[in-house]
Amino acid sequence: MKNTRDYIQIFSDGACSGNPGPGGWGSILLFPSDQVVELGAGETSTTNNRMEMMAALEALRALENHPGKIHFYTDSTYLIRGITQWIWGWRKRGWKTAEGGEVSNQDLWEQISAVVQKRGASNKIDWHYSRGHSGIPGNERCDEIAVAFSKSQGIDLYEGSLKNYFVNILEVPKDTALPELRAPGEKKVAFSYLSNIGGLVYRHKDWPSCQRRVSGKSGAKFKKSNSAAEEIEILKSWGLSSSTEIKEG
Repeated sequence: MKNTRDYIQIFSDGACSGNPGPGGWGSILLFPSDQVVELGAGETSTTNNRMEMMAALEALRALENHPGKIHFYTDSTYLIRGITQWIWGWRKRGWKTAEGGEVSNQDLWEQISAVVQKRGASNKIDWHYSRGHSGIPGNERCDEIAVAFSKSQGIDLYEGSLKNYFVNILEVPKDTALPELRAPGEKKVAFSYLSNIGGLVYRHKDWPSCQRRVSGKSGAKFKKSNSAAEEIEILKSWGLSSSTEIKEG
């Protein structure tokens, strides 16, 4: 089938262990010519937000000599809202938040903004939210790259044709709307509470039921989740497989 894409497609992601701690970022660029380029690097002391921003910045820097529209997919709502909404107010207030505090990561915001502005209106960037760990191949691969660099593990970065690429980069999320932004201090209702005793994991609808299971149990682990995807991340953080059975508690 003939390629009809007239835009550059990007996926990016960042990872950090400790926040702050060692971190890494990964990006994938797909050109209209069907050329794929993976990018990635790590830092010894950073934050998750900075790694998300570095992934975007380096991807866009790599395209400075490549005009054209960009479809940019990231799981960072902080990045999308920052570059498309918040940055105008920050600048107007002299890089102060609405509450009067210093804007975090000003150095990276200024660099990303400069690269975006340099592209101009004719090379528009469409920012799309891709929910993390939801099975989108491009996002998952970027996460793999970012995590590898955060752990100083070796990983081969691909550069070559789309037909030989091992990731289905053309699969993109159908719903790219940003999650609803909650008011300051507003607590999000938990999706579930997970408890883990000796690798046996239970899902609880509320904290009291979770507390009853873990209370007084040596080595018991528990955590609140806000989505099914976050449940998977919790399992991984406990050293368990994402396919681990979760019993209803």
